[in-house]
Amino acid sequence: MKKYLLAGLLVWLPLAITFWVLHSVLGMLDGLFAWALSASQTVLPVAAHSTLEMLKQIPGLGVMFMVVGLLLTGVFATNIAGQWALTQGSRLLNKIPIVKSIYSSVQQVSDTLFSSSGNAFREAVLVQYPRQGSWAIAFVTGRPGGEAATHLSGDYLSLYVPTTPNPTSGFFLMVPRADVIELAMSVDEALKYVISMGVVAPPLVDPSRETAPPQIG
Repeated sequence: MKKYLLAGLLVWLPLAITFWVLHSVLGMLDGLFAWALSASQTVLPVAAHSTLEMLKQIPGLGVMFMVVGLLLTGVFATNIAGQWALTQGSRLLNKIPIVKSIYSSVQQVSDTLFSSSGNAFREAVLVQYPRQGSWAIAFVTGRPGGEAATHLSGDYLSLYVPTTPNPTSGFFLMVPRADVIELAMSVDEALKYVISMGVVAPPLVDPSRETAPPQIG
């Protein structure tokens, strides 16, 4: 009986968690879309209110509008006029106190993470953390720069050590390259390993077929 219960749990638990996450995300997007429709009622004529109320009742419509909005924004941002407008908008935001600190920081991080030419999260490594003899999986985000780099002698790497099971929070470390062990596993495999708390281990690489590990830049 216990064997069958565990087998059934292993089948339904991933499906239930996946459904719950998707349902939560869809609900959040639909809520934002409904809020935008409610806000638009203050500027649109009364005759359009019934149509807006009908749109609020359609599930998943917020996701569709978000996808269309992202596509239109991408098209706008990739042409000359759009790039000029975005540049002017960025200059304006960078002149506003407090706002410029938040905006510039988020912009630099997003450009680094999502740029095809960036080096962030390209390699998974092992590092001794939080103490000597205790190892953790980390991701290379580059090399130390600015004032911090002037106080570090030698070859150092910037690492992000994610927490488990939520990898969106973690710790930023600057460690000597010699103290880091490069891993052959991909970033996706390393993330699965971290999120599963070590349960879903990536397969071992066949030494006879192993290629040279990626060089950390």
